[in-house]
Amino acid sequence: MRESKLRIGSLGAGKWAEFAHIPGWQRDPRCEIVAIADPIAERARDFAGQFDIPLGTDDWRAVIDDPAIDVIDIATPSHTHYELASAAIAAGKHVLCEKPVAFDFRQTAALAREARERGVKTKLGFTFRYSPGVQYAKSLIDEGFVGRPFIFNGYEQNSQWLDPQEPLRQIDHTADQSRLQTSSLEGYGAPIIDIGHWWVGADYTRVVGTMRNFIPERMVRATGTMMRINIDDGDIFLGEYANGAIGSIQTSFVTVGNYPGIEARLYGERGAIICRLVEEFGVAETIKIATPDAVEFKELAIPQRFYPAGGHARESWRSLFYANLIKDFIDEILEGGDRNQGNFDDGAWVQETINAVERSVHERRWVDLPLDGTVAPRRAE
Repeated sequence: MRESKLRIGSLGAGKWAEFAHIPGWQRDPRCEIVAIADPIAERARDFAGQFDIPLGTDDWRAVIDDPAIDVIDIATPSHTHYELASAAIAAGKHVLCEKPVAFDFRQTAALAREARERGVKTKLGFTFRYSPGVQYAKSLIDEGFVGRPFIFNGYEQNSQWLDPQEPLRQIDHTADQSRLQTSSLEGYGAPIIDIGHWWVGADYTRVVGTMRNFIPERMVRATGTMMRINIDDGDIFLGEYANGAIGSIQTSFVTVGNYPGIEARLYGERGAIICRLVEEFGVAETIKIATPDAVEFKELAIPQRFYPAGGHARESWRSLFYANLIKDFIDEILEGGDRNQGNFDDGAWVQETINAVERSVHERRWVDLPLDGTVAPRRAE
């Protein structure tokens, strides 16, 4: 038994760290956040004071290199993830990183291999796989409720950027606007692609997709001005799984509805499950089931064992789902062994799927998986 607490070094003092990462770590008595780094030193110090963290600094390298720190938590802009995760793994730290680790799946796969070689564990910010409803659904699937899977339908969509005046973030405003840039597919598609992979229990063998830019002129946070931004703010793709199942994924941030906007549906020979992760009327999620002899979907109560300590259905999805993710990662680290769900290997598979859909869209054809290793050039944010 480990007598001391896991010591966490957090990188990034933004909203997602504030609402999900830091509360998740501080909810678990088996760990303590001992340092937080951000390029803006004042913001790091403000977070340190707000959350009673001993050190706030603008030196991320000092946090990673601190031999007393066990885990590095990366909640920074996407284009920084690969450098930070690579440095943390090289320093022998366990790593929790927001998605994507890298825009090219091969880089994520390489870090996954290095982590295994160094004996450290990794975790992607696949927040929604850790919702109580999704975890409960997976337990029903494992028990045989669905039987052989036939069809998976996945959605992640909301309307937080339907208003073009809402400042857009995590985009490269210097990119060539004559070419459609990936946005919703990567930022919003990844979690539901992950859930489909996990529930169906098989890899894709080929995909075909389409992406659209519905709102071309937007306010950009990096510039504070309205600009032509040619991004996919809506997309759909079809996929065939290796076990014979078929699936569809639809993502968008201009479709009317509340966030996070996740809905996962699995239909099989014995039953069907619909898990809806949309915060509506004060409830974070719902799960419904049907069977061939009871085809009207009925809602199930999610057993308390799938909630984190103190968790309940009317808690904010941000803190509720992320607390489960943190708990699971701490369990994996402290228990040892090979269990490590939602890790960089899963992240590499999801990113490879995204890279394949990108190729499908730009080349207007079905694309086979696994990819042949070449990936179209991506933007550097």
